[in-house]
Amino acid sequence: MKHLFATAIKWSNVLIWLQASCFAFIFLVSWLFSSNVLGRKSEVVDVLDFGAVGDATADSSQAFLKAWDFVCSRETENVILIVPENQTFLLHPVTFRGPCKAKEINFLIMGRIVSPISPKTWEVLDQGKWLTFSRVSGLRVKGSGEINGRGWGWWNKSCRDHPGLVGCTSLAPTAVTFQSCKNSSLSRIRLINSSQTHVLIRESDNFMVRGVMITAPETSPNTDGIHISSASNIVVRNSIIGTGDDCVSIGDHTTNIDISHVKCGPGHGISIGSLGRSGNFVQVQNIRVSRVAFKGTTNGARIKTWQAGRGYVRGVTFENLSFNKVKNPIIIDQNYCDVRGACKELQTGVQIRNVVYRNLWGTSSTDVAITLNCSHSVSCKGLLLQSIRLTSGVIGKKVSSTCINAYGAAIGVVHPAPCVHD
Repeated sequence: MKHLFATAIKWSNVLIWLQASCFAFIFLVSWLFSSNVLGRKSEVVDVLDFGAVGDATADSSQAFLKAWDFVCSRETENVILIVPENQTFLLHPVTFRGPCKAKEINFLIMGRIVSPISPKTWEVLDQGKWLTFSRVSGLRVKGSGEINGRGWGWWNKSCRDHPGLVGCTSLAPTAVTFQSCKNSSLSRIRLINSSQTHVLIRESDNFMVRGVMITAPETSPNTDGIHISSASNIVVRNSIIGTGDDCVSIGDHTTNIDISHVKCGPGHGISIGSLGRSGNFVQVQNIRVSRVAFKGTTNGARIKTWQAGRGYVRGVTFENLSFNKVKNPIIIDQNYCDVRGACKELQTGVQIRNVVYRNLWGTSSTDVAITLNCSHSVSCKGLLLQSIRLTSGVIGKKVSSTCINAYGAAIGVVHPAPCVHD
């Protein structure tokens, strides 16, 4: 009987392996045909052909760079750079630079890419970056593989969690940075355990993130899922994000950002900000967040600005959002401070105008479900609350709204009772 049981387990494992292999093969074939790359004079390049070693131990950084330089220099419509499945590649900090001659580069990750564990690797390097794509147009990073930041070495020396530690650090590597990239995308990849932010999109235009899964422990410091800064025409959709910080954060100088069909939690929700810390002129407009499910997050739909800032946040829509035991489902904090109560009240502020909250429902884990904490100097104007139903996540408790210098209107059923001024 024991022999039969062991044999059954063995064949079960074989079947699981075959299923995984078949999935990866089907993904690769279907992607090639759906992208129609086979009919566009595509070149296929494997990092193994340039000396990469998939044993998770040897440093394959130079091999990846050689492969990148090769595909970047090809004068063809489409080049495919493959990171093969069933192998794990250790990469030290690298930058894949453009511009490239190929009109489209498909960086197809089927295997795993892992980061060095020790922060000492970055001693003479930019410790804010691990994998960087710079000035590339027509870039498609995709696949059924995984990018693992193995960030616990950095978490253990975080100044936030270890303020008394000699040599603690507030800056740690972002897993993947897209710097000045146009007409590009990131899709289907799994990103886990980044030292800090998982994906940074900066100074880029027309960029799509689709179908990604981003995870890190809820206690991991500053591990935002996606941060967008100085960028325009960015789409994030059909993704699952749960980390120790914001699922998606939107920084300064951003316009036309569309976030939809995202599962968020754990983490700090979806945040616009923080903005204006250094007293700069903030420019954020045309932001849409829709069909997001928040579960167990500290915030839901959040806007946060420092009093020292100037400029504006305008044309923001939060709609069709659900909340499951979220601490602050709706929150504007125009008096944001990294140490609560430690910042003096100033006469300046970032103007928040024309913000819509429409069709929001679910439960709050705190007594205050709607917080509109606006500046005494620069009030929030043009706020619209429409069709909102928020209740307590604790049976028998009630929730309320709190407003300071918030002006706007409420339409339809809004619960808890709105407190905005006409």
